[in-house]
Amino acid sequence: MQRPIPKPPAQKGQNDLARIQTAALVIIAFAVVLFLLVQARFMLVSLATAIILFSLTSAVINFVARQRLGPFRVPNFVASIVALVFIAAALMSASGILLSQINTVVTVTLSYAEQVPSAVASLFGFMGEGTELAIQNALQSINVGSYARTAAARAGDVTQAAVLITLFVGFLFAERIWFDTKLTNLMGNQAKADRIGKIISSIIWRVNYYLWVKAVVSALTGLMTFLLARVFELELAVALGVITFVLNFIPNVGSIIATGMVAIVAHIEINDPASTLMIFILAGGIQFINGNVIDPMMMGRALRLSSFGIIISLAFWGAVWGIPGMFLSVPIMVMLLVVCSHVPSLRPVAILLSREGLPEPESSLPRSASPDRQQPMPARGAAR
Repeated sequence: MQRPIPKPPAQKGQNDLARIQTAALVIIAFAVVLFLLVQARFMLVSLATAIILFSLTSAVINFVARQRLGPFRVPNFVASIVALVFIAAALMSASGILLSQINTVVTVTLSYAEQVPSAVASLFGFMGEGTELAIQNALQSINVGSYARTAAARAGDVTQAAVLITLFVGFLFAERIWFDTKLTNLMGNQAKADRIGKIISSIIWRVNYYLWVKAVVSALTGLMTFLLARVFELELAVALGVITFVLNFIPNVGSIIATGMVAIVAHIEINDPASTLMIFILAGGIQFINGNVIDPMMMGRALRLSSFGIIISLAFWGAVWGIPGMFLSVPIMVMLLVVCSHVPSLRPVAILLSREGLPEPESSLPRSASPDRQQPMPARGAAR
């Protein structure tokens, strides 16, 4: 058996230098990408939201375009225009509702601003009078009115984002008929284009499924929270229901914030520890049942995301894009999981992101190669 020939010191030094240069380039590239993500976050968040809305409505457009009115078929551009008008109306309506509820919260917050420090500090009365007094003094040093007005001013960005998202969706609708041709020309191979199309269809299906389930569960949670606030005659019942619905799209953290917010508002308005405790328990029970029973039952194993990975994604995108990044953290993670599952060199990343260490198998890809003609994924593949 021949012994391996040792490498000359010069060649070994060159290899080490190449590794150091590669690592430095990776760090620099990551820093540049992170800088661009932060600087262009308003446009990128709007673009990501537009892509999600486009994927949600593409299947509906295809269904409408296949329908016939007697001997005539609905033209594709007519279906796209109707969908775009519907999305624009929905975005503007949602923006108006959200802004009106934020204004209501700001108005009520300003009227209760003087009572907030003593009401919140009284929750810590069991820790002693000194602790309660210290918390009250700390809260009184916070200008609640200033923060509330700042939040209301920042909420005006929602309308600007709605307009930008509508424009993005409109251009995506205009380009959708050329997606297949562009993908084929880009890959230079029909087989590769079909495979990429299947991966894109898998991403779209999983993100859409997640969003529909989240929308149903969040709407149910918001309605139950609204009814709970109505029973106890809280002034902000409608606002609490709407904000709970929105916060439940933020995984894990949103439900905790919503429950705490309901309890604090109840304590400030009612100022009765027994009633506050009861509202807190009921609101927490609503979140627990919907989040840990109904949500997993409807979601099944279609996503199979790691809980720790969700928290990491939530923290990262929240730091980069703020609150919008928290809403988009799970869809982005779903995209990474599907892509890494079908790239051999990135499959270890998919194993880390998946719940049981079982990333998406090749057989779970949809039969349709085009993301614009996506079909529902087989139930057996989704449940593996």
